[in-house]
Amino acid sequence: MTGDHQTLALLLFGVFVAVTLAITTWAGRRRHGSADEFYTGGRLFSPMENGFAISGDYMSAASFLGISGLIALNGYDGMLYSVGFLVAWLVVLFLVAELVRNCGRFTLADVVAARMGERRVRTAVGASSVTVSVLYLVAQMVGAGSLVALLLGGTSGAARSWTVVGVGALMVVYVALGGMRATTWIQIVKAVLLMAGALTLTALVLLRFHGDFGELLTTAAERSGHGRDFLAPGLGYGDDWTARADFVSLGLALVLGTAGLPHILARFSTVPTARAARGSVVWSIGLIGSFYLMTIVLGFGAAAIVGSDAVRASNTAGNTAVPLLALELGGGAGSTGGTVLFAVVAAVAFATILAVVAGITLASSASIAHDLYASFVRRRDGGVAGNGSGDRGGEAGASPGRSADGGGGRRRFGDVAVARVSAVAVGAVAIGLGLLAQDLNVAFLVGLAFAVSASANLPVLLYSLFWHRFTTRGAVWSVYGGLVPAVLLVALSPVVSGGPGALLPGVDFHVFPLQNPGVVSIPLGFLAGWLGTVTSPEPPDEARHAETEVRALTGAGAA
Repeated sequence: MTGDHQTLALLLFGVFVAVTLAITTWAGRRRHGSADEFYTGGRLFSPMENGFAISGDYMSAASFLGISGLIALNGYDGMLYSVGFLVAWLVVLFLVAELVRNCGRFTLADVVAARMGERRVRTAVGASSVTVSVLYLVAQMVGAGSLVALLLGGTSGAARSWTVVGVGALMVVYVALGGMRATTWIQIVKAVLLMAGALTLTALVLLRFHGDFGELLTTAAERSGHGRDFLAPGLGYGDDWTARADFVSLGLALVLGTAGLPHILARFSTVPTARAARGSVVWSIGLIGSFYLMTIVLGFGAAAIVGSDAVRASNTAGNTAVPLLALELGGGAGSTGGTVLFAVVAAVAFATILAVVAGITLASSASIAHDLYASFVRRRDGGVAGNGSGDRGGEAGASPGRSADGGGGRRRFGDVAVARVSAVAVGAVAIGLGLLAQDLNVAFLVGLAFAVSASANLPVLLYSLFWHRFTTRGAVWSVYGGLVPAVLLVALSPVVSGGPGALLPGVDFHVFPLQNPGVVSIPLGFLAGWLGTVTSPEPPDEARHAETEVRALTGAGAA
């Protein structure tokens, strides 16, 4: 796009960014001195509000841009992401949502440390949470870069790089100034806009084919360059054992990873009761399920209307399939209708990215301040007199996650200050990695984050909630036993080296054949937790487990 059309697109695009900044400014005027206000927004959101916010937090650039692009390029195999992301919510609903709300306070570590040695567990779970969050952030950065480069009229590397930097700066502003309250309202607005945008595009695609989904699929297959193979399994994940193992690995990661995502678990602490947390999940399942059904139409619509070759020419990973589809549905390049529809879709997608990065950055900065920094302070102070190891660091006998002074005073305010500084650090790391990963599909990058989440966070969470013999050693071993293999296998996989699409295409040191480590690292996380528990020299704390179980099932004593 050039001239007046590009100006119009940029103007509409800027309006959406201005609205989100206005929300942040409004929320930033409220008091955020307490940890409750900064991390949970005062726990005042209704199930419907939180359900919309969860949807806004979960339906990321991977959903809107990445999945549709994968379907446009790989057909049937691209739908695995839509199915996996949706089915994952059943695990969240039935296993963790209500229990996490009752046992937790601010972070995942609060849930696990409720019956364990505080310091070691918080350090391990905090490190894992930050790792997952940074991987998830990288995907959003890549999506933003691809989107704005296309908006500016091409695939300029400079435009993509500066966009990554700009998104990183914006997310720091959202979190540092607005906290959870601003983040939640940005996510609600984004969820409404995204659902409206996806519904509009889906209706236009179906109208183009007179409501005949069969005709849509036939045309998509013809224009894909693969014929009927486009509608059959095997195009993205072929017939050899490596591809099949990758398919299974990705499926496990997608279905199990959601229940361990720090920014999703944190949302259950923003409602007043466990019942409200369960209601939030029901709302989010309805919204997310509808959205993922629409991504299937959009992906095949992009293949049928734009053409797989044109999508691949614009972005080799397929991240620009939906914006290109909007341009064609509005009348094509150079038309006012195409420009307006393209700009609206691009702005909605960018708002999607901003809302998600705000939620992830808040969760990761909370883990750094509330878990890692607090553990350092406890280690330095040597814990409570009489505790010996200092493992519980001044919180023995206190409710999980409460500050050492018990009243939300000096320590708690210090957590908030550290969280704001941490947001800057997390943003810098995500920017650096996002610049390296610009040529990878965003849904694929999120798949890696889900694999690490399912390997390191989910085992320790389930063991803590349901296994009464689980010990501190088991918790620490479970986290590191899943985290280290997952990260190491990704580093030694074709994702990092060994091919033209790798992060480091000029070198080849990959020895692990799979692109997703989940099929190996997830069982290792569960195995390490079991092994650490059965070899633990200290017996499980039956009294603390009983207290945690009562709190989890009844909500008695919950924050």
